[in-house]
Amino acid sequence: MNTYQKELIKATIPILRESGEDLTHYFYARMFTAQPELRNMFNMGNQANGRQKSALANAVLAYAENIEDPSVLIGVLKGIGTKHRSLNIQPEHYKIVGTHLIASIGEVVGEAATPEILDAWTVAFYQLAQIMIDLEKGLYEENAAKPGSWTGWRKFVIKKIVPESSEIKSFYLYPEDGKEIADFQAGQFISVQVFVPELDLLQPRQYSLSSAFNPEYYRISVKKESGLAPNPFGLVSNALHAKAEGDVISISAPAGLFHLEKDSQNPLVLISGGVGLTPMLSMLETNLMSFQNKKTIWIHGCRNESVHAFKNQINEIKKEAKHLETFTFYDTIETDDETSNQIIKGRVDLHKCKEAILLEEAKFYICGPEMFIKTQYETLLSLNVSKENIFYEEFGPQLINLN
Repeated sequence: MNTYQKELIKATIPILRESGEDLTHYFYARMFTAQPELRNMFNMGNQANGRQKSALANAVLAYAENIEDPSVLIGVLKGIGTKHRSLNIQPEHYKIVGTHLIASIGEVVGEAATPEILDAWTVAFYQLAQIMIDLEKGLYEENAAKPGSWTGWRKFVIKKIVPESSEIKSFYLYPEDGKEIADFQAGQFISVQVFVPELDLLQPRQYSLSSAFNPEYYRISVKKESGLAPNPFGLVSNALHAKAEGDVISISAPAGLFHLEKDSQNPLVLISGGVGLTPMLSMLETNLMSFQNKKTIWIHGCRNESVHAFKNQINEIKKEAKHLETFTFYDTIETDDETSNQIIKGRVDLHKCKEAILLEEAKFYICGPEMFIKTQYETLLSLNVSKENIFYEEFGPQLINLN
């Protein structure tokens, strides 16, 4: 890309800031009309609620703003590439996206999208596409080298379903072929693919692995969301909750950048909201199995006791692990006994346990909804915790970048 083309890209930044989501809305509608089979690869819930469109608009804007040096975006691109690897995105998919994105720029922007600007964006997109293709090639090769791993979708049998709360069930997934499965790092996820009759589509979703690695199975713990047809949000979790033991689903090999640092001796502070406790449980179990006995603080918030998953399991772990300290926040409490189990009324407030969490060189992991992450992250900064020691994962398309 030459200097003149970069200047043309930068000249479109005000348009992207003003109309980026209009552009991405039009783009997805155009692409799905021309290539309806792609609806099986995209999360239609995130299409319906606008999160995917917002995420793409933010990404296009960020690329334009950093066109002089796209390498500064490599951290974000790795996260996107990791998700793409779990969904088996291939180079030919970038050609489809590029065709419809450039056409959408021309059709939405109108006369301001001169041939020179469209040419510049074509060069820019395929430059970015090549960065992603190269990055993902490395991820595919890394995954293929792992014992027991696979590319694309593999069938697993649901051999056990365990209710964990009034709205969360755990699913124990065993490989249908009986062959070896890949190890994973605590905090990572798998993509699950199920058929959703209401949409007449296959739908992928990402779910954190909720236990330490077991060579026989993977476990995910899924909250049943309230979305119903025609709103696609929640349809996959509802479809999973309708499954029975013995049913078969397809999953991809474990992936994800949000995970415990291997062999780290640092104290851990695990902060979760709602179903965000699932990767934290994997981290906690993995930490216990390592016999490191490093100080660990477990902080969890949810609406009330009935929706509190793994409550008894955490209490049992706490009896055995003297280095574990827990704080639980309920929006509402039905009993007067708040103190014996360290139950605190209200939303998670790290100021209420700051004496426990401000450990030297502690690593802080946060998982939950967008506003939950922002609140806890900002609180940690106000408590003088270094950004380098804070890690977080937002469910769904990445809309926040706090670093």
